[in-house]
Amino acid sequence: MHFQWDWLCLGVLIMSSVTAGMENEENLDADVEVENFDKQSQEADVDRDKSSIEVAYQTPKPTGEVYFTESFDEGLSRWVLSVTLKEDTDDNVAKYDGRWEVEELKENAMPGDKGLVLKSVAKYHAISAMLTKAFVFDDKPLIVQYEVNFQKGIDCGGAYIKLLSSSNDLNLEYFFDKTPYTIMFGPDKCGEDYKLHFIFRHKNPKTGEYDEKHAERPDVDLKKFYLDKKTHLYTLVLKPDDTFEILIDQTVVSKGSLLENMIPPVNPPKEIEDPTDKKPDDWDERPKIPDPNAVKPDDWDENEPAKIEDPDAVKPEGWLDDEPQYVPDPNAKKPKDWDEEMDGEWEAPQIPNAKCEAAPGCGEWVRPMKNNPKYKGKWRAPMIDNPNYQGIWSPRKIPNPDYFEDPHPFKMTTVSAIGLELWSMTSDIYFDNFIICSEKEVADRWAADSWGLKKLVASANEPGMFSQLVTAAEEHPWLWVLYILTLALPVGLTVLFCWPGKKSDECIAFKKPDISKQITKGELKEEAEEFEDDELEEEKENEAPDEDEVEGDEDIYDDDDENEVPDEEENEVLDGSQDDGFNKSDSEDEKKEDDEGMGDLPLKSVRKRRVRKD
Repeated sequence: MHFQWDWLCLGVLIMSSVTAGMENEENLDADVEVENFDKQSQEADVDRDKSSIEVAYQTPKPTGEVYFTESFDEGLSRWVLSVTLKEDTDDNVAKYDGRWEVEELKENAMPGDKGLVLKSVAKYHAISAMLTKAFVFDDKPLIVQYEVNFQKGIDCGGAYIKLLSSSNDLNLEYFFDKTPYTIMFGPDKCGEDYKLHFIFRHKNPKTGEYDEKHAERPDVDLKKFYLDKKTHLYTLVLKPDDTFEILIDQTVVSKGSLLENMIPPVNPPKEIEDPTDKKPDDWDERPKIPDPNAVKPDDWDENEPAKIEDPDAVKPEGWLDDEPQYVPDPNAKKPKDWDEEMDGEWEAPQIPNAKCEAAPGCGEWVRPMKNNPKYKGKWRAPMIDNPNYQGIWSPRKIPNPDYFEDPHPFKMTTVSAIGLELWSMTSDIYFDNFIICSEKEVADRWAADSWGLKKLVASANEPGMFSQLVTAAEEHPWLWVLYILTLALPVGLTVLFCWPGKKSDECIAFKKPDISKQITKGELKEEAEEFEDDELEEEKENEAPDEDEVEGDEDIYDDDDENEVPDEEENEVLDGSQDDGFNKSDSEDEKKEDDEGMGDLPLKSVRKRRVRKD
């Protein structure tokens, strides 16, 4: 049994270790690894005596071919503020007068690292810049990457960017919501709707018109990226094979095909429903109909009510028919400012009648209602299969006159500028480190030199696990119960299965402390045999005495039996149970056995022989 408890205890400890390991793995998986950190970000010096980490920040520089980069460390010299008005909006709010600033992060800032910050609330903002060189959708991938930090969280507003389409009449001072764009990408949130946009405008090859194509929503929960007040890295990768990937913090959150995972689809269906086709008047879509041959039974009474009075009910004894359930409050007084002309005649408020509390009821007694056993309700014919059922009608299909097939929607309109056209109910939205390129390695290196350092500083300044648990419990008090159960369960199991239990009374009785040894029957027997062997050896050495002498000896023994006083050695044997005392916890049966054993063996003769031998 003890062996089984050891194994059970070991199993509990192993399960606790495995659970802790799984939790650690989940926490590690939740933090996205930053790929290809350079030596500068890895060798940052951490001062353990301070709460923050000091990093020698330098403005990141691209390591390959790029179409646009911006770190905002040099200000807004290349950016243009819009001066136009938003269409279809009241004049007092239509102006793009939202304020932009270049400043450091409010938390976990690095000296010298600045970003673009949206400062105004409930205003339209528009700012844009030309690319270093236009991006042509040909045989190279398009990679768009930038950072966003909702420093105050976000109630309702966006943080997406637009890649503006190339045109001869593109004027950044008049950049507004109707300015043609090729791609819109980034986070957006209003209410509890958390979105990550990827929209591209596709040109219909037949009509020349542009339609917006929206990527399917990611399957991951985006809420934490909007509310944790951390800097997150958003990346869009478009490939010439008409596939795309969307990443947050260098982890893929959505991917698919431009031909299959866009809403509405890029290519329209080959066939459509004929808009001129109409359902015939005699088309029967009813799968079931009432049985025309069914007849209502003669005993079916539709006039019977569903409830009737219970004729067997009896008014309870003590029912007060003359007492109302409510009476005017005798202690109520008319307010001093009561105006009978304006307020009418004053009446005391009603209170429950005190006499009804002790009685089964007051007022007029009415018989209770019960279900009517004769009630059947309105008769309806049973339903049967419709022999004329023709199914659900649908219009016939005809070839789609607007059908086309674009096998390569990646070949979009050339991009020549980047812009932010936003409206928000929350201020201090931080943007930083924009890059547009064609090589993933270039974007990753740029991220390592910028976002990677921010993540390193933020991780070093995060509170410990205990502080995080306490903070979470303050926001959600029910977590305290979970914490207590989580701690108490393994402790309770350990104490229950691994702590040494109390010994039973039988074990205590079986293993009594040897305080004073008793003279048992076996010990007396062994002692008697020992002395008999000694007597035999003496007889062999000496001559045998004559009979008279032997008889004399026996007389002496008899006399000694009556008058002998035991010496000290005899007292030790005889009085062992008196001087040292038998253990008081011994049972009565043991004492009786000892007494009987002492009576059966020749105790006195043994002692006399010992005296004589001495």
